Amino acid sequence: MKKVLGIFVVILLVVLGGYILWTQYTYSDGNRAGVLIKFSHKGNIFKTYEGEIYTSGVNQDATMGLANNKWEFSVKDKDVAEKLSHLEGKSVSLHYKEIKHAFAWQGETNYFVDNAEEVINGAPAPQK
Repeated sequence: MKKVLGIFVVILLVVLGGYILWTQYTYSDGNRAGVLIKFSHKGNIFKTYEGEIYTSGVNQDATMGLANNKWEFSVKDKDVAEKLSHLEGKSVSLHYKEIKHAFAWQGETNYFVDNAEEVINGAPAPQK
């Protein structure tokens, strides 16, 4: 009986480990640019950094008509979060990584910003 239980535990750990690796796999990465319209630190149990940028233009939706281009993202790194908190209302370029599934303690979205730069006249602002 102990041998069967041991095998079951090993299989369970391998499946759980595989699931965690699959969900945290970087599915895509890239850049998005727009105006940072919201950035906050929120959550009931797990406090996460969440933000929204407005990308220029509009989407045509057959059911709703015109809809704005809002993009929501999460931030894991406190240094990036601090930088973003000072860029609210400004044009920014964000580098992100998309994962398959975010756990509650990581953020509300599957998009995680790992770098942010202010954009002035289409070019990154000089570093201070």
